[in-house]
Amino acid sequence: MSESTTTGKKRWSWPKRLLVAGLALVVVLAGAGIVVMVTKPWYRAPAIADPSDGGRRVTERGMVANYYPGAAGSPTVLVVGGSEGGLARGVDYTAATLHAQTGYTTMALAYWGVPGKSEIMEHVPLEEFDTAIDWLKQQPEVDATRIAFMGTSKGGEAAVLLASRHQDLKAVVAYVPSHVVWAGVNMREPWLLGSTGSTWSVGGQPLPYLPYTNEYRGGPITDIYRLSLKRLPEHQDAIIEVERATAPLLLVCGEADAMWPSCDMSREVKRRADERGGPSVTVLAYPDAGHLLSGPPLPPEVSFDLTQLGGTPEGATHALDDSWVKVKAFLAEHL
Repeated sequence: MSESTTTGKKRWSWPKRLLVAGLALVVVLAGAGIVVMVTKPWYRAPAIADPSDGGRRVTERGMVANYYPGAAGSPTVLVVGGSEGGLARGVDYTAATLHAQTGYTTMALAYWGVPGKSEIMEHVPLEEFDTAIDWLKQQPEVDATRIAFMGTSKGGEAAVLLASRHQDLKAVVAYVPSHVVWAGVNMREPWLLGSTGSTWSVGGQPLPYLPYTNEYRGGPITDIYRLSLKRLPEHQDAIIEVERATAPLLLVCGEADAMWPSCDMSREVKRRADERGGPSVTVLAYPDAGHLLSGPPLPPEVSFDLTQLGGTPEGATHALDDSWVKVKAFLAEHL
């Protein structure tokens, strides 16, 4: 059939029409893909919570923190979060509540995911914590001999790590922690999981770490970590030397943790400390609690699903109530 009509106008054959339509679809999909890659709709940028009542923002020495001063010479607790980055409302709530209930000086610290800090949780300088501890020691409200560290999840990993490096800490609380240094977390580009380097660095050099497995084929997130831990004999230098710590540690975990095996890893911290003459380590393991286990009980007006990463509503509620009482008692004993 001719591609011309009797009026002389060009008419395309069906193959050509399909080719042009296909090319147009490719262009549209490519454009949409670029938009998706740029906007990253799966990624939520880290939040920076304003200070609660009684607190103030600290920006000295490049820090981004919310500071809650107690009376002169008070015990002090530095509080950090994990892979959510920034300065999360929950981290601020923990620091503010602990201050209000005990009179301690507290500070909620952002150490990545804010302007001027690492954009992803990779090669995060441990000096971020050193700076905060040194700054706290110089405040008139702070008794420099009574400083504690409290961290959750990746911040719990940091807590065990800081305990092994800071003999000046008097107490350490680690919620759902790790006994090893893991590879970092890149929420912006999760497909790069297997190529992420160490979470932490010192003096610009990455710390030895346990890389993620390449055997994961889908399923629960915890499988990534359980499979990766099978390779730990090949990466012994990734194990945190908790025996170097002098501060007692309180580890809080959920047996139903659907993020990573926090109770198994907590028990490994205790086992190593016990076997190698390390500090006192206490593990609070809650059978029906998941990964979202840290800080004080939620206020009645806050609606939040604590079971998103494992556990039951009753188990999560009990774990928060019970652990908070014991965390405060632990701090009171050692501070």
